[in-house]
Amino acid sequence: METKQHVEYTVADAVVKELVNAGVEVAFGIVSIHNMPIYDAILRDGNIQLICSRGESGAVNMADGYARATGKLGVVITSTGTGAGNAAGSLVEAWAAGVPVLHLTGEVASPYLGTGKGYIHECKDQLSMMNGACKNAVRLRQPEQASSLMKKSIQEALAAPAGPVSLEIPIDFQSAIIEDVTLEEIKVESLPDTKPIIPEKVAAVLAKSKRPVIWAGNGVNASGASKQLRRLAELIGAAVITSQSGKGSIPEDHEQCIGHFAAYESTKKFMEKADLLISVGVRFRGNETSNWKVPVPKEHISIDADWLAVNRNYHATIGLVGDAKEILSSMVDMLERQALEPKSSYLEEVRQLRDEVRTQLRETLGPYEIFLDGMKEVLPRDTILVRDVTVQANVWGSRLYETYEPGTSIHASGGGIGQGLPTAIGAQIGCKDKTVVLMAGDGGFMVNAGEMVTAAEEKLPLIIILFDDSGYGVLRNIQDAAYGRQVAVDLLSPDFVKMAEAMHFDAVRIHSADEFVEELKKSLDNRKPSMIVVDMDKVGPMAKPFGGPPGAAEAFKPKKL
Repeated sequence: METKQHVEYTVADAVVKELVNAGVEVAFGIVSIHNMPIYDAILRDGNIQLICSRGESGAVNMADGYARATGKLGVVITSTGTGAGNAAGSLVEAWAAGVPVLHLTGEVASPYLGTGKGYIHECKDQLSMMNGACKNAVRLRQPEQASSLMKKSIQEALAAPAGPVSLEIPIDFQSAIIEDVTLEEIKVESLPDTKPIIPEKVAAVLAKSKRPVIWAGNGVNASGASKQLRRLAELIGAAVITSQSGKGSIPEDHEQCIGHFAAYESTKKFMEKADLLISVGVRFRGNETSNWKVPVPKEHISIDADWLAVNRNYHATIGLVGDAKEILSSMVDMLERQALEPKSSYLEEVRQLRDEVRTQLRETLGPYEIFLDGMKEVLPRDTILVRDVTVQANVWGSRLYETYEPGTSIHASGGGIGQGLPTAIGAQIGCKDKTVVLMAGDGGFMVNAGEMVTAAEEKLPLIIILFDDSGYGVLRNIQDAAYGRQVAVDLLSPDFVKMAEAMHFDAVRIHSADEFVEELKKSLDNRKPSMIVVDMDKVGPMAKPFGGPPGAAEAFKPKKL
């Protein structure tokens, strides 16, 4: 009779135990001689699904996309040195987007740390490299503290403002035998009905406002505060602007939703007349505010979980620091006990602005207006749209394709190209029953194209819409506007259909907008890994070339500083 082999409890087991205790169901990464004990512990435990990426960069993006789509912790496991370095760029993206990701990486054996002896995979200062890319980076220095450091790292990644935390574990520590320990945090729970006390000044400011604007960011989605935000907007009759990360915080077919149009001239003029801004979980990124040239009213209530967010970019007269859902709930309760004057004429202005910015943008699309309308018609309302950095995604995918709920709009907050494919894979892993669509350009797509095999291996019904113009389209337009010439922007495209088919995708190349809509319907019905390659030369140009973020071309022209 076979007996089960006794396995000593190790640091790797403690790592897996704390992942399971935290509810982790999926981990992404690449196995290596510097993380093999952790992989083996995951296998023996049996509670965590391992997704094998083709690169560390893609693995982090997958964990990132998984976290954004599900609201759960994303977990990624990489090797040491070069492997950790490959992960760094994608960790920067997770940091920029405020995504809770736990990065587990190995390190050289503890006696060789910092010696420069040439231990395999050695890096001069891996911890500093990871710290520069993450919310925080920590090293396990005593094997017996593995459980404690795991719990602390998980909590830190999830704590608002969320972000990636890198935990490095020397390879000799991973196999170190330790005593199992039970760790529980004892908290004094507040009463169920306890809510934040809103300062009296807030009520006075809200009652006085005739032209309020709410600017909603990712903090709304991260805290699950979309219902409270919508109710607040309706109670005070506010226009709602969203950051790109804040898409889904209010349904974009709501008549008070201006959407992701803050930097438009019409919106700037509208903001000049506003008498109150309520910002909720917004970073006010430079490219979304024309480098902070969008005017905001003197009266500004800033709501954020981060103390340092207050007055970082725009002056606030009132700062409310805490969980957005709790604060907005208290504000709504307070307002529902008051009699507020209707703002019918102002709301009509809001509706006019909403229509005006959408009409302006539609007029620039040319044949791609049919692409937009086809996607809106064919795709389910809860489709998760992932957007790499490409012209069509930036112009209309991020603005005119409507988002109705949190977690269904995902984009590259840090602006790095090529991260869309693995991010979409992670989103699809986390939401297997939903439709996930990736919009990408040929230039960026090739950065992580090998991850198509990961999608096929997992049998994901991911739909890729690849806009092929044989180059970096956004940069072409900026260079033309700035210099009147182009450099290093033309690329030789592979035969994307053959490449996709070799990676077990169904694929087709289309030459017109009408073809696109028909092929999108087929891909949706097939529920298989699918790619639609858009021949942009055949489809034709947009009615107005996209010149990048507002002021991009002017910024690159020679000038005196």
